[in-house]
Amino acid sequence: MTYRQRKAIRIAGWVFLSIFLIGCVGAVIAYVKRESLLKSGLERAIRKAKRDYNLDVRIGSAKFTGLSSVAFTDISVVPEERDSLARIQRVEVAVRFWPLLAGKIGLSGMTLENGLVQVVKRDSLTNIDFLLRRSRDSTKKESSRRADLSNVAENLIDNILSKIPDDLNISNLEFRGIENKTRLSLLTQTASINDEVVASTLKLNGNEATWHVTGTADPADREYDLALYADGKPLELAYIQKRFNLKLQADTVRAQLRDVDRAGDEFRLEGVGSVRNLRINHPAIARTDVLVPQASMDANLFVGENYVGVDSSSVLRLGEASARPFVKYTLKPAKMYEVQLHTDQQDAQAVFNSFPQGLFESLEGMQVAGKLKYDMVFQLDTSLPDSVKFESGLTQEGFKILKMGRTDFTIINQPFIYTPYEKDKPVRDIVVGPDNPDYTPLNQISPDLRNALLTSEDYNFFTHKGFNEKAFRVSIATNFKEKSFKRGASTISMQLVKNAFLNRNKTLSRKVEEILIVWLIENERIISKERMYEVYLNIIEWGRNIYGIGEAARYYFSKRPADLNLGESIFLAFVVPRPKRALDWFLPDGSLQARNVRGYFRLIGRIMARRGLTAPDSGAYGFYNVRLREGLRRQIAPVDSLYQTDSLMTEPIDGIDVENDEGNGIGNFFRRLFKGSKSDRDNNRTDEQPTVQPESNTPFPGETAPTDTVKTRKQLRQERRERKRREKEEERLREESGNP
Repeated sequence: MTYRQRKAIRIAGWVFLSIFLIGCVGAVIAYVKRESLLKSGLERAIRKAKRDYNLDVRIGSAKFTGLSSVAFTDISVVPEERDSLARIQRVEVAVRFWPLLAGKIGLSGMTLENGLVQVVKRDSLTNIDFLLRRSRDSTKKESSRRADLSNVAENLIDNILSKIPDDLNISNLEFRGIENKTRLSLLTQTASINDEVVASTLKLNGNEATWHVTGTADPADREYDLALYADGKPLELAYIQKRFNLKLQADTVRAQLRDVDRAGDEFRLEGVGSVRNLRINHPAIARTDVLVPQASMDANLFVGENYVGVDSSSVLRLGEASARPFVKYTLKPAKMYEVQLHTDQQDAQAVFNSFPQGLFESLEGMQVAGKLKYDMVFQLDTSLPDSVKFESGLTQEGFKILKMGRTDFTIINQPFIYTPYEKDKPVRDIVVGPDNPDYTPLNQISPDLRNALLTSEDYNFFTHKGFNEKAFRVSIATNFKEKSFKRGASTISMQLVKNAFLNRNKTLSRKVEEILIVWLIENERIISKERMYEVYLNIIEWGRNIYGIGEAARYYFSKRPADLNLGESIFLAFVVPRPKRALDWFLPDGSLQARNVRGYFRLIGRIMARRGLTAPDSGAYGFYNVRLREGLRRQIAPVDSLYQTDSLMTEPIDGIDVENDEGNGIGNFFRRLFKGSKSDRDNNRTDEQPTVQPESNTPFPGETAPTDTVKTRKQLRQERRERKRREKEEERLREESGNP
């Protein structure tokens, strides 16, 4: 070693020693002055709480009990003019040394005795209003600059996890929620983390239930495995059932946190959540309790600069079945929703065994063989809703039904009894077979009626396998743009299954069950298309207590179904979505009101003619030939002479300004017209709007108006708008049917 090297080492040694001595001196001074430093720090924090949050914070005493531990007594936090937020008799905390050097506060230990934390809401005021106000102010400030969601998530999780101590001892800490006269209390009698073992005893609402949190916790490595269960009864919060009419019970809820890390520009969190014997009951889900014996999810979550999601490496398990979900929600530049669900080929019986009990009542007990695989892809760009992507497919290998479940779907291949319901009450029993004089075989029903109904309801019925994905995509886009459920996508297969096999409760389970039954019937060819359409035509409602085409043809026109002409057929197709309103469209002389109806006849007639189902007609495709039977005409209320004019009438309707076609004009009138009453919407379809909407009452090009009609410029503008709307409607129908 040279002289210069030895000299450099000596200089470095003296520099390091000097720094060390200065540090020691500083540490000694800080140790001597630590009580005053603690006092001044607390005073600054109390002033800040008062200034920024209007909080009155009081601390009885604060002193060091060790090198890095501080004890506080008689702490209270009271928002201005609000109920007390927190009261703690004694708390002692110790901080981790190394994180402190990096400017982060991490707790190595905590002891807390006799505390209360409460959230109180009285009318519209709460004692956490200061947080809500602060949040709104922060949102306004952040809106002007772009926030990186990955940084926000990382900071939030880091702050939460760093406050969980290695050693924890809590006794008598109560969390209380009060909303007017409703009160919820959770008392932590004991809670501890000792040598990574977690144990606790919690009392819910006094002695209503005793809960426990057990497991392991390693705050230093950020690994947790915790389970929540109750003594002698399921976990349940009566408050949830009272507030949301939701019964929610579980024997055990378990959560694991395996890893928290950053990978490039993404913040990632990996963990597992599971539940055992989950019981759910809500009117929107099912009419009975739904039991999920076991469910779990290996979740890999990711957060990027402007998106959050669930990675496709996640695995969702339900009983014996499993699936790989992918979910991504992008906020900017436009909101985008992406959802995928894929499974490997799985044993079909294992899949059926995994259905939650009480969810699909008609399938319970079904025995099957073979393999099943499901794939679903959904993508919606909110800036381009018409480009929505939706693909769904259940593929099978060697699948077959060995034994029917609670409901035998083959029953409709022979005569059976159909019982329609109104407001959950049976109307009457209807024999669907030759013993019923009104029952009509398919080949004895007018071809015009069969074709008109297929055109308006489900033109591809005889070629699809129960579902129309294009109709689903159109429905999703339409409902998104309207911000409400305006359009459904039910095929005739789905309508038949709903009417023949399922209860009329509008629940999520019933809709999913309907889809499953349709797949089974179509995939296994349990019922032929011809038989399905024949039964459908013989059971759907066509008026008040009028079921089946035989009753409808006789009731409205005193005819047999085979004798229905084109106009009568299109009218019967017109009223299928709203059968109870059928008589509303007639005038006292038995003719149809031209207003709103004649355009529908032209629209359906032109589509039928284009497809070669009827001859082209320059008129209104039988509209003027429809006559209600005389016995029913006396039920039609007299109409003011103003409204007996032909469709050329252009006066405002019910106060609607036809000039304003956005929101309160003709477009909104049609929406209100076909929204109908709730009882009407519960009849033949689940769609909130018919497949084909009526056109307006204005003349078509080439149609001559009566000579005594003088049209204003306003009326001419209206006609041009209606013509354009009709063209768009016809184009939409062509797209749905797949015909150019």
